[in-house]
Amino acid sequence: MSIAHEPKAWSRYVAIGDSFTEGMSDPDPADPGRYAGWADRLAAMLAVVAAKDGRELRYANLAIRGRLLDDIVGRQLHDALALGPDLVSIVAGGNDILRPRADIDALASRLEDAVAQIRATGADVLMATPTDPSGAPLVGLTRGRVATYIAHIWSIAQRHDAYVLDQWGLTPLQDWRMWSEDRIHMTPDGHERVAAEAFRTLGFAPELAEWRTPLPPMAAPARSEQLREHAQWAREYVGPWVQRRLTGRSSGDGRLAKAPTLEVVDPRRPFAPSRH
Repeated sequence: MSIAHEPKAWSRYVAIGDSFTEGMSDPDPADPGRYAGWADRLAAMLAVVAAKDGRELRYANLAIRGRLLDDIVGRQLHDALALGPDLVSIVAGGNDILRPRADIDALASRLEDAVAQIRATGADVLMATPTDPSGAPLVGLTRGRVATYIAHIWSIAQRHDAYVLDQWGLTPLQDWRMWSEDRIHMTPDGHERVAAEAFRTLGFAPELAEWRTPLPPMAAPARSEQLREHAQWAREYVGPWVQRRLTGRSSGDGRLAKAPTLEVVDPRRPFAPSRH
């Protein structure tokens, strides 16, 4: 077996995962209150390919913010396989890794079981590595756990002939302008670049020629401004996250999947504008 890289004529794509795949913070201009995100953008790109061949692409997105790996490889995977997909993207484990006592080897084992289940149906699998958290306050402390998990992801892909979206190596994501105010979720620009990298990973040539090109450099803010921003971020985002952890709540409590059934994708659908 090897890591997959050849493009195929997919027609039924299902995405499962957490807030990253739900699309936070990439507002959907066609549906206020809903997020688009990299998976929606990838589906539109695949729909363009399908249309050129006289086909249609159907797409469902079962991802819900705040979900841990067990829910994604459990309930979400069950519902995804019931849709009969020929391509499944599964990005899971990020919320687990944030927890100090996370067992990375156990997480990887459960992820591999899920990948094996999908491949047993004949469907292809697209996984994604986490981004490099080295420059992130607090989250940067997880870098060792993230690196170990990434090593597992590449090994899983090798054993099961899966595709791997390499976010760790997508250097523009090291720019904080690619991230929203919460420093956890990407801007439309970030999601657009991730979608282009995913499209390339699946064997196609992205139309966004500069998706790997960093943004122009900008002057670093004064130290006092950085400290003020860090303090504000801690109050507005870290505090509420800790409170949810202590009370056993999740940002996704009560939420349903945004696109639970396979629907035909319009390749001309609009997305929030980026910096390009």
